[in-house]
Amino acid sequence: MSPALRTPLAFAAMAAALLGVGFFQSWTLALAILNLSLISAIMALGVNMQWGYAGLFNVGVMGFAALGGVAAVIVSMPPVPGAWAAGSWNLLFAALALLATIGAALLVRAKLPSGRRTLATLLVVVVGYFVIRFFGDQATEAIEGYESASTGYLGGLGLPILLAWIVGALFAAGGAWLIGKVALGLRSDYLAIATLGISEIILALLKNEAWLTRGVKNVTGLPRPAPYEIALQQDPAFVDFATGLGLPATTASSLAVSLVYTALFAVVLIVLLVLAERALNSPWGRMMRAIRDNRDAAAAMGKDVTRRHLQVFVIGSAVVGLAGAMLVTLDGQFTPGTYNPLRFTFLIWVMVILGGSGNNMGAVLGAFVIWFVWVQAEPAGLWLMSTITAGMEQGDALRQHLIDSAPHLRLFLMGAILLTVLRFSPRGILPEKTGTARPPV
Repeated sequence: MSPALRTPLAFAAMAAALLGVGFFQSWTLALAILNLSLISAIMALGVNMQWGYAGLFNVGVMGFAALGGVAAVIVSMPPVPGAWAAGSWNLLFAALALLATIGAALLVRAKLPSGRRTLATLLVVVVGYFVIRFFGDQATEAIEGYESASTGYLGGLGLPILLAWIVGALFAAGGAWLIGKVALGLRSDYLAIATLGISEIILALLKNEAWLTRGVKNVTGLPRPAPYEIALQQDPAFVDFATGLGLPATTASSLAVSLVYTALFAVVLIVLLVLAERALNSPWGRMMRAIRDNRDAAAAMGKDVTRRHLQVFVIGSAVVGLAGAMLVTLDGQFTPGTYNPLRFTFLIWVMVILGGSGNNMGAVLGAFVIWFVWVQAEPAGLWLMSTITAGMEQGDALRQHLIDSAPHLRLFLMGAILLTVLRFSPRGILPEKTGTARPPV
C-alpha cells in the first residue's frame, strides 16, 4: 500500500474506532479518549522531534510534563495572601543569598589565581548554602504552616490558565536547556540514564517543596477555560437546547464541556503539526536528519552537532511541557503522585515507535492508537476473563484469580504491541518518508 493511501486509511480506521465507542458505549467516553489522545499526540510530537529528527534518546519525558503542570498551578491559581505575609521576606532573603552566592563564586573564579580558585569557590558555596538554608527554612516553615489543611503554599498569579500553556512550554524549555548543557555531550545510553534520573529529581522536588506546589497534598480546583457543567445545567437556554436534542441536561453539559476542550486541544495540535512538518521538510530538518544518520560526517562538514542537539532538545521538551500544562488543565488538578514513568515516558515512546519515528503523522496516529488500547484494554480484559470463566462456580479460586488479573491485561497488551511492531514493522505504521534516490546520470 502506498504511503499516500496508508495515512488517510489509518486515520479513518482510528476515527471509526472512536465513533464505535460513541455509538456502542458512550459519547462521554469517546470524547474522554479523544481529548487525552490529542494531548498524548502533542507529547509524542515532542519526543518525535528529539528522537525522530535528531536521534536523542530522552527518557525524561515525565519531568518535562510535570514542569508544564507546575506552570498551570503558578499561573492560574489565586495567590494566598496569608502565606505571602508569613514567609515572603525570608523567601526574598533566601533568593538574594542564592544570587549573591552565585555572583561571589563567579567573581572568585574570575579574580583569584588558579591555585587558590577551587578552595575559595568551595568556601563561598558552603557559606552561601548555610545562609540560604537559614532564611529558606524559616520561609518554608512559615508558608507551609499557614492553614496547611486548605492551602500551605504561596498560590499562583491568578491569571488565565490558557496563559499557563505557554509558560509550561517555557518552563520545560528552560529545564531542557540546563539539562542539555550538562548531558547532551553524553552517548545515547548515558543520555537516557541522565534524563531519567533528572526527571526523577524534578518529581522529587515537586513532591517535597510544598511551599511552591503543595507537594503530595495536591492542588485542586484549577480554573478552567471551559464552562462548568453545573452552570450549563442551570441555564434555561442550554436546558432547552439539550431537550431539543433529546438529551438530559447533565449528559449534554458534560458533552459540551468535553467538546470545548476538544476544540482547544485540536487547534494546538494542528498548529504544532503544521509547524513540525514545515520544520522537518526545511533545510533545518534535513540537517538534523543528516546529523542523526551520521554525526561524524555532519561535523566534518562544519555542522555544530552539540549546538543543534541542544536546539532540538529544547524545542521537543517545550512541546512536552505544553502538553503537560494542557493535561493539568483538563484534569483540573495538579497531583505530583500521578506522574510515573509508565504513563509519561514508556507509553509516549510506544506511541512514537508504533506510529513511526521520524514521521509526525505517525507519532500522532501512534498516540491515538495506544491511548485507545490503553483505555479499552481493561473492560476488554474483564469481558474476556468473564467469558472464559463463565462455566466455573462463583466461589472458584481460579475464576476469582483470573478476574482479578484482568486489569493487568493492559500492560500485557502494551508489551505485545511493542514486540510485534519491532518484529514485523520496525519503522512503524507510517514509516518515515525518505527521499527517492536520483537515477544515475
